[in-house]
This record gives sequence, C-alpha cells and structure tokens, in this order.
Amino acid sequence: MAERSTAAVDGSAADRSDAADTTNTADTADSEEPTGAASTPAADPPAAETPAADPPAAEAAAAEAAAPERRPRGGVPAVDVHSGHKLAGRYRLEECVTRLDGFSSWRAVDEKLRRPVGVHILAAGHAHARSVLDAARAAALIGDPRFVQVLDAVEEDDVVYVVHEWLPDATELSTLLVGGTPMEPHEAYELVTQVSQALAAAHRKDLAHLRLTPSAVLRTGSGQWRIRGLSVHAALHGTEADDPQRTDTEAVGALLYAALTGRWPYEGDAYGLAGLPESVGLIAPDQVRAGVHRGLSELAMRALAAGSPGAAAHARPCTAPAELSTAAAELPRIRPPEPQYPQPAPYQQTTYQQGYAQRGGLPGGPAARATAAARPPAPPTLPGRTGKAVKWCVSVLLIVALALASWQLADALINHDGRNGDSGNSAAQPGGAGGSGGGRAAGGKPVEIESARDFDPFGTGSESPSSVSAAYDGDPRSYWQTKWYTSAVFGNLKEGVGLILDLGEATRVGSVKVSLIGDTDVTAMATPRDTASMPTDLTGFEEFDAAAGTNLTLKPTKPVVTQYVLLWLTEIPPSAEGNFRGKISDIEIRS
Repeated sequence: MAERSTAAVDGSAADRSDAADTTNTADTADSEEPTGAASTPAADPPAAETPAADPPAAEAAAAEAAAPERRPRGGVPAVDVHSGHKLAGRYRLEECVTRLDGFSSWRAVDEKLRRPVGVHILAAGHAHARSVLDAARAAALIGDPRFVQVLDAVEEDDVVYVVHEWLPDATELSTLLVGGTPMEPHEAYELVTQVSQALAAAHRKDLAHLRLTPSAVLRTGSGQWRIRGLSVHAALHGTEADDPQRTDTEAVGALLYAALTGRWPYEGDAYGLAGLPESVGLIAPDQVRAGVHRGLSELAMRALAAGSPGAAAHARPCTAPAELSTAAAELPRIRPPEPQYPQPAPYQQTTYQQGYAQRGGLPGGPAARATAAARPPAPPTLPGRTGKAVKWCVSVLLIVALALASWQLADALINHDGRNGDSGNSAAQPGGAGGSGGGRAAGGKPVEIESARDFDPFGTGSESPSSVSAAYDGDPRSYWQTKWYTSAVFGNLKEGVGLILDLGEATRVGSVKVSLIGDTDVTAMATPRDTASMPTDLTGFEEFDAAAGTNLTLKPTKPVVTQYVLLWLTEIPPSAEGNFRGKISDIEIRS
C-alpha cells in the first residue's frame, strides 16, 4: 500500500491529530472539536476520543481486509469497498483514510486524467446522503482557488461518492503547529487574511464551512493557504448552526489564536495543542506568550467574540468573515522576516597550493627562479616598417569600431526618446488602439482629475487607498502601488485591481497617458455618458483601449464622453521586495 500523505488527507479523517485509527467502528463519537461546528466554545473531548497512535501501514491494511460490515447510528450499512475497487470505471481506490458514521474517505487515482484525488463514499440510504450531494454540487460551483475543489458528485448503484482535489505538496495547519510552536507574525497575518477573504466570498454565495479546524486548512508549497471541506464536511457529519457567519468567524479566530500562541483557545487539549487552564478562561494571545504581535492579538479576540463568552464583551467584535477580512486589511503592514543566509565556510588552501608553498614556491624563492628559467623565450617582435604598419591598421580599426558603436547608441537613444511620448509597447490588445500612435504627441487640452478612488471588486474592496492621490499629483517620484502578491496575476486570487478617476462631469476623453514603474498590462475603461454615480463593479464600465509597458498612451477608437475613467491593471511586474506590485506614478488625461 502506498505511503499516506498526511497533507492531503481529507478533513473528515484528520479533523483531530489524536483521532482513533482508521478501522474504528462507526459508533465512534465525532472526532472534531466543536469550534468550527457550533456557535459555542469547545468543551473537553469525550472519552471516546482518547488519543491513539496510527497503526503501521501493514496492520492497517490487514485490519481493513478483516473488518466486518459496520452499521452506523442510522442503521444503514457501510458501503463494502476495498483497495483496488473502481468507481465509474475511473476512480481506483488506493488507501482508506477513515471509516466513521457510515461513510469512508479514500485516497484514489483518477485513471482517466492520471492524477491523485480524494473520495468520500457512503450508502445512498444514509441519512446524510442527499445533503452531502447537495453540498458538494453547491461547493463545486464556487470555483475559488482558495478552496480545495470538488471535482465530481455522483449517486449510482446505491452508492453516493464525492471526488475532490488531492494536494500532496500541502501541509495541514495542525502539522505546522505541532509541539506548540507559534508562527511568525507575517505568516499568521497571511493565514487570517486569506482564510477570512475566502470564507467571505463563500458566504456571499450562501455557502458555509461550519467545521473549520486546523486540519481543514492547508498551506501549499508556494505559501498559499487553502481550505478543504466547504459545506461537505458539515453535511457528512450532519452539522448545522443557527448563525453560520458567526460560527465560521469564531473558527478563524481560533485558528489565528493557535497560530500566535501554539495553544488552543478553549479548555482541554485538541488537534495536538494544549488547551487553556480551566481557572484562567480565555485571555488575549499577547498575555499567553511574550512577543505576540499586538494587532493580531486584538484581531483574534475580536473574532472569538463572535461566539465565546470570554470575549463577548469586546468593544468591536467581528461577527462575519467579511468584517474580519476588513479588520485585517486595516492593520499596519507586517513585514516578512529577513531571510537567513548560511555563513560561508572558511577558505582553505588546496593540496596543490600547500605543497607549492612548502617547496619554497613563494615569489622570488628557488622554485620561482627555477620556473622562470624553464620558460621558453618570447617570440620576436615584427621587424621595422611591417610592425609599424600592423600597429597603425589595428589602431584605425579600433577607432572606426568605436565610432560606429557610438553612432548606433546615439541613434537608439534618439529613437527611444521619440517613442516615449506614446506607448511603451506598440502591440495593441483587442478592442482598442493599443497605445499606438508612433511618435505623435498626444493632442487636445488637459482634463483635470477632480478625485480618484482605488478599485478592488474581487477582493476586500480596498487597495492601498492612502496613496491614491500620488498617482496624479504631477510628481513622477511619488506613486500609488497595489498590495503585494505572489505572482504577476495577483496570485490567482483576483482578475485585477485599478483606479477610478472622477473628472467631475461628463467630459470628452481623447487620450489617457499613464506612467508606470515596471512593465504592466493596463486596460482603460469608461462609464456611459449618463452615468450618475461611481460604479462599484466592472459591469458599469466599457473598455476602450489596452496596452502593456511602462509609458502608455491609451486612446479610444471612437469619441468617448464620460465622467469616470477606470485604469484596470491585469498583470503586474515583480518588485525589489521579491514579490509582485503594480505602481502608477503619473496620469494625464487630454480631451
């Protein structure tokens, strides 16, 4: 049997690091802590959850083969499948991860696409079968890369199964915190930011997690955080909540608390973490461990105030993931730690150098004199006029080469200056003039920009608002910049960000000149002439040009009269900090 990848085990199997082995009977109590499943704080785990070590792979395989059919609480027999069994003639089961409450979770292989997948299997007559199918089909529609994607949800031959992504390179948060080791402040900030933004997007589509635990959150090799089991884990266990937003918000607060302190914020140990003492109650993370970032400590308490009596008296509780995401975005920037470079090994002489020195091979020594004596004589110089002629020819050739190089350099600089008045890239994008126009200067009268606002419809709604005015203040040394991302396409988290320019009233726009720092893909859009207020999403704008480069002049192909112009950044350059940022240093609009 193949080796288990604990980073990719489904959350229903690894909800707790001290869960019983995979052959436990279906009557075993739910092994997940109630923090992500209800709006009340977690209690001590029941006696049925006594920690037990996982058996070796061979013993697990033997136990799986010898295990009789088990009946869960609902009286529905568990589906009798085994390693090597195929579903739909496509998904070959490899390793059983868990059997619990009448369902089992497996690591499998999609033979059609030749990739590893995870599979939940339960009988069609199971009490939760219909809700599991509905939850899986709803979660599959969200299409957010921050969630582990549902790939298939099928009912056939009295069996219901759900297929999802398998992430062999990802690591569970519970594994990262093993031994009570806290995270760096920057890493904890990325955790709460990405998880809260993802859950806010899910709740906007009426989807909730309800079982968000350290084993349901994974960190990939690229540093991105991903959530598994959206809606599906709650359906498998029959979990419900009166207020799903408060439940998920409190769960994110518990994750942040654990990341900052290495302790679980409730009484009793859970997920391999020590709980808080009964006599102390819930206290702020910066009181549990010295050196905790105060802003993140305050944020964790605001999130836990959503359902914890110990923090309910907080003056500014966060009751929804969207509120928590906004609060995280308002924190001052937390810089990543400086990279630690290994010290170079001290220089050591090679064996040849040591032997050379021992034999007296120092400058002027006997060995040096012997070597000089053994050298062959230098070839004689060219005699008389022939030698002089060769020297003159070489000198003339060098002078001519230098003159040609200087002329080509001057010509390139002149041509470059002549093109700088327009686009930094003459290649046009479909739907506009593409920043074209050769060396012609932009005509028309200057149009005053009355105000501007940052535009982030696919994220938190805010993208560095404090420096927006620097983008059009006429000073090329100042600039507006986006937040940092892990790739040129915003870490695959959003389609783009931009600035909305308010011209005060409907005005004719003949050209928009944009100066950027680093090659950037920019699309220019405008609202219809009769637009009365600034739009809040992309549907209110119409594209009129697009280009890429550093100095762009964007022109509509037909007359445009508008009050609001959007500069939409779709691909941003790398920055000196080792990440990716878009930077606009100057904007000029002409009629």
